[in-house]
Amino acid sequence: MAKVSGAESRQPQADHAPAATDPARAKSQARAQSFMRSALAILGETGRTDFTVLEVVERSKTSLRAFYQHFATKDELLLALVEKIMADATERWAAETADLPSDEALRLLVDRVSAPAESTTQEGINRGLTYYNDHLLETRPKEFAKVLAPLNRLVIDILRRGIADGVFRSDLDVATDATILMHTALGALRLRDLGAELNGVPIDGRHVYEFSLRGLLK
Repeated sequence: MAKVSGAESRQPQADHAPAATDPARAKSQARAQSFMRSALAILGETGRTDFTVLEVVERSKTSLRAFYQHFATKDELLLALVEKIMADATERWAAETADLPSDEALRLLVDRVSAPAESTTQEGINRGLTYYNDHLLETRPKEFAKVLAPLNRLVIDILRRGIADGVFRSDLDVATDATILMHTALGALRLRDLGAELNGVPIDGRHVYEFSLRGLLK
């Protein structure tokens, strides 16, 4: 997914949200964000998604009743978490690439998406969310597509900019090519290990970018 894992080297934040317009809504948003932060902390410590709702509640210092007022199941909590992580990360990447030439924007985006973890906490988060993203793809593909939609739109935008600027080929199937490129970049962490085992050369974001660019340039 995009894997969501490996999507960013910094630990994603679950507490950035628009300000609520009334106290009751603000309290509800704060509590939901507290549950997401607790789930994120457990992921960082264990690298696993088989924790219980009770563990999240205890860490959040709330109640089961409060949890179920926000999320029907633990799966719904994890879905909300990965959706927010991807949306927030893509927003940052869009800002970073907005003023760059299309080929440089693509290079930076692939680097960001495929960046390895810089801490054991992030490594745990990446590992846990990788497993969960695989689960989402198999069991809830529509929801998984929704998670990836912001990143997919950003890749499409960069490809269209490149075509308009005369950098990328005009005959690209933009939607399809963007999806293939996105999933290749998201899979870079797995490719890193696979490449090392198969031919002794870890595959990283640079390899993914250069491979993709050969199919995009005029």
